[in-house]
Amino acid sequence: MFDLNGKVALVSGASRGIGRACAEALAACGASVIVNFLNSAEGAKEVVNSIQSCGGQAIAVRADVSERDDVQAMMDVIDEHFGKLDIIVSNAAAGGFRPLTQATPASFDSIMRMNTAPLLWLTQAALPLFQSSEGISRVIAISSHGSIRGIANYGLIGTSKAALESLVRHLAFELGRSGVNVNAIMPGIVATDAIKTLPGSEGMLKSVQEQILVRDRMLTPVDVAGAVLFLASRFSDLVQGQVIVVDGGISIRV
Repeated sequence: MFDLNGKVALVSGASRGIGRACAEALAACGASVIVNFLNSAEGAKEVVNSIQSCGGQAIAVRADVSERDDVQAMMDVIDEHFGKLDIIVSNAAAGGFRPLTQATPASFDSIMRMNTAPLLWLTQAALPLFQSSEGISRVIAISSHGSIRGIANYGLIGTSKAALESLVRHLAFELGRSGVNVNAIMPGIVATDAIKTLPGSEGMLKSVQEQILVRDRMLTPVDVAGAVLFLASRFSDLVQGQVIVVDGGISIRV
């Protein structure tokens, strides 16, 4: 259903978890994929090998997406290899779980730089490559429940994700008529390696299992990747500046 043959997709933070699931799903639908990583070179290589073993095309590119110069250097590599870019999945993010009462100017600045700014730098740097593509270009940000819900030790991250969603709306407002769709996905709590480092995560995941409104299922990275495929496809042409919730119905509960 989601035919992405001929498309080129960049996934940041693609060496594991949700990023990896998105990279592999996009490749399975025909896209050539840039697997971005910062520290996990082996993980990124594994994702590239996984895609190539299934007949797909992928390369790994190291870049710190919180640094504008790194992002531009990565776009130069993409230009050299593919000459265009159609899809961005801005997934890379930082943790730093702590109460807001223990936040410092340095920790606040770091979280905003790592979790919010990359969407802006990636979109800015990609605009010339978008112009080399046919049809609508797609920018997809990965947010989280913390943007609208209170979660223990998650205040800084939640604040950065709320800012990310605002950035999505304003980028859509500025770029929509030039052929760029900008949207976000808000997953519920997914049992990734990152979440497992959150204090109290075991109890939180148990609570999710009790509250989810889907029979015999828990949210996985593949479920998030499915929503990414929708936003990356022609079926989402009229979806603009939105935040799509993928949480099994938990957020509708009182």
